[in-house]
Amino acid sequence: MNSLDGIRILDLSRVLAGPWCTQTLADLGADVIKVERPGSGDDTRSWGPPFLQDRDGQDTREAAYYLGANRNKRSVTCDIAQPAGQELVRELVRHCDVFVENFKVGDMARYGLDWDSLRALNPRLVYCSITGFGQTGPYRERAGYDYAVQGMGGLMSITGERDDLGGGPQKVGVAVADLFTGLYATVAILAALRHAERTGEGQHIDMALLDTQVAMLANLGANYLVSGKVPGRAGNAHQNIVPYQVFEVAPAADGSKDHIILAVGNDGQFAKFCEVAGRPELARDERFARNQDRVRHRAVLVPLLEQVMKGRGKADWLAALEAAKVPCGAINNIGEVFADPQVRERGMVTEWQHPLAEALRLVGSPIKMGATPVRSERPPPLLGQHTHEVLAGVLGWDEERISGLQQQGVI
Repeated sequence: MNSLDGIRILDLSRVLAGPWCTQTLADLGADVIKVERPGSGDDTRSWGPPFLQDRDGQDTREAAYYLGANRNKRSVTCDIAQPAGQELVRELVRHCDVFVENFKVGDMARYGLDWDSLRALNPRLVYCSITGFGQTGPYRERAGYDYAVQGMGGLMSITGERDDLGGGPQKVGVAVADLFTGLYATVAILAALRHAERTGEGQHIDMALLDTQVAMLANLGANYLVSGKVPGRAGNAHQNIVPYQVFEVAPAADGSKDHIILAVGNDGQFAKFCEVAGRPELARDERFARNQDRVRHRAVLVPLLEQVMKGRGKADWLAALEAAKVPCGAINNIGEVFADPQVRERGMVTEWQHPLAEALRLVGSPIKMGATPVRSERPPPLLGQHTHEVLAGVLGWDEERISGLQQQGVI
């Protein structure tokens, strides 16, 4: 039994924000029917290399990018540019609880698949639109991409090394505006389903990448609104906490530079750190005793700590700080992440049986639930893999009707 058993989602989204949302809902047990273009499918199917390799070690057409955002779904091909394809989507909507799309503003209306049209068919429908800039406002007709939104939404102005140390605008290594929008959309859909359950009334959810990016400025957005001071890039340091940054430590065994993260979150932890570092007097210094004082005197304290940290190696520091309950951490590459015993114990790598390969390893869901665990049933689907299954099982169509659409190139 999964949390969302009985919930069916018609997913017309592609690339990342929408698929990330529907993958999360699929993990929770929803039946997600992914509608893709015949012949090409979701754009990310071709976003490689790397591609999944078949049993002979040859590249398939399944890009790792696509595989990482589409587990537990069923794939149906449908050409919504054709009237028969639009009618097929409308038929499926009658049997679904949620509709997710990330087309440009106005496109769904051209196909007769907009919110007003579909709620007339299914008043309980939760309709979620995901765009770059939302359904309203002067930018609503613009195409919005994660990279541009990270810039427009302020994230790149606070990410990267300080300007006085040669820094410049820097995006985050993964598409965080897309990912956060997908997660916010998931939350909104669950809330809307609860409302529909109580009232029988569906609703339109208008999710925008730029809105999400502004929201996820978090403390730095609040810092500006409260103080009026525009924050800049701080490299690996925290804007409001000191010491909370990367420090260089003694060189590694091969002579290369080595680093750890020191994340002192309160005054008690700072005192413990000073004891471990052999500098207890720093915690008694009135310039450093409280966090607010450490922030104000960052330029004095941090150089002192930089010298202290270089006196011991990474393993020595990590062991001593962890024993003292001072937050700290290594900086792992991706290979080291998946080799980490904690990551393995938490089941963050899952293995799937895939039609094209002996085994497929993917990142698992981080959601851990006792009574209703997440689902691990369907690997990311081949393009159109479930078209016949869905049309026959959900709509009750016979082979003749399905074959007719296939001959027309609709599916």
